[in-house]
Amino acid sequence: MVLADTLTLASRERPKVMIDYATLTGAVVNALTTRYSGVFTNRSDWHPRLKRTGQKCGERVWPFPIGKEFLEILKSDVADIQQCSAAPGGDHILAGSFLAEFVENDTPWVHVDLAASNHKGGLAHVPTEITGFGVRYTLSLVLDEKILQADNE
Repeated sequence: MVLADTLTLASRERPKVMIDYATLTGAVVNALTTRYSGVFTNRSDWHPRLKRTGQKCGERVWPFPIGKEFLEILKSDVADIQQCSAAPGGDHILAGSFLAEFVENDTPWVHVDLAASNHKGGLAHVPTEITGFGVRYTLSLVLDEKILQADNE
């Protein structure tokens, strides 16, 4: 809920892009292991760019879908929306879809699920179990892929 509130407040400032990091549910580890992190965005046309950036920098990501079609599962009789469902399956997709509902002003947004933050034996350029995943990825997105100009091109 804190992340949802943060996304709302931050998007009201109308940034060029928002990137956040968290482990939403643990479901990404089940889907991808700890060798990849999941990535979610309200710009599905960015999926190839997000994957390519991870391949280039050694911090690999795999995009998952989010969207209104998943919100039916999150309907509530007592709240505007549930943050999760008791039904099994797709917890990470539901969580990403939930968070997307709090991004205002059509702000370009990327959520990185930190599934690869720990990996026994290291990962890519980091030889330790704590990988520090996300630092190199973010710098690569901002510098190499010019994601900040993506909607202005």
